[in-house]
Amino acid sequence: MEALRYRIEAFEGPLDLLLTLVEKHKMDIADVPIDLLCDQYMDYIRDAEERDVELACEFLSMAAELMLIKSRMLLPRDPAKNEDPRKPLADALMEYRRAKLAAAELSGLFDIYGTRTAKEQDDISPDRTYVADHDADLLRAALSRVLTEARLTEKTAHTAFEEIVHAPRIPVETVMGTLISKLKEQNLWLDGYFRDSADRSECVAKFIGILELLKSHIVALDEIPAEDGVSDMDAHVELRLAATEEEIAAANLSTDIY
Repeated sequence: MEALRYRIEAFEGPLDLLLTLVEKHKMDIADVPIDLLCDQYMDYIRDAEERDVELACEFLSMAAELMLIKSRMLLPRDPAKNEDPRKPLADALMEYRRAKLAAAELSGLFDIYGTRTAKEQDDISPDRTYVADHDADLLRAALSRVLTEARLTEKTAHTAFEEIVHAPRIPVETVMGTLISKLKEQNLWLDGYFRDSADRSECVAKFIGILELLKSHIVALDEIPAEDGVSDMDAHVELRLAATEEEIAAANLSTDIY
């Protein structure tokens, strides 16, 4: 049976591991103690090898680089040149930290905008080949041709919309005033109130008026139970006046209502 393999904390690369060690031990990247960093890194490498974790070549290459920097730190250096063997590594760690912080900030934006796509604007070039002028007579002739092809004349086209254009206009304020006057005398059945409408326009005006009066708490709807216990909207919903004269005046409705 194949030996078990243990997975230890994974890192995206050697720089990710080094940055984690630096932050864990609160080191200064610009003045990192290379001895401590190198020892900690090698402890991770040895621990991974003992747990039979496969290491990528870049981790081993970084281990060799750390050993090289550590050996150069032990050799005497020319003070005039002010050379620091750790500088390339420190610069790489700083750049990696900036990239990691930027990735963390952009990750939230990716969750919001990652699935969105934007379509580039289409460039539509103007058609300069058709430059004929259109006067009123040409437009009128084109309209007549369209009406002829549709088997319509200008007269029949006007007649089709005449009923809509010349439909009687019923002010909602007038409807509300009439309703309040009736409710002052007696309650009304809701179904009968709508059935007394002369046409659809009046029925719509009544419906809007009732909604306005209900919203203003001037009228109320009462459901009257039936003798058999089953009530319906046709014969068992009653309109009644729910406000006093002072409350009606305070509702700030149109003067046509009184």
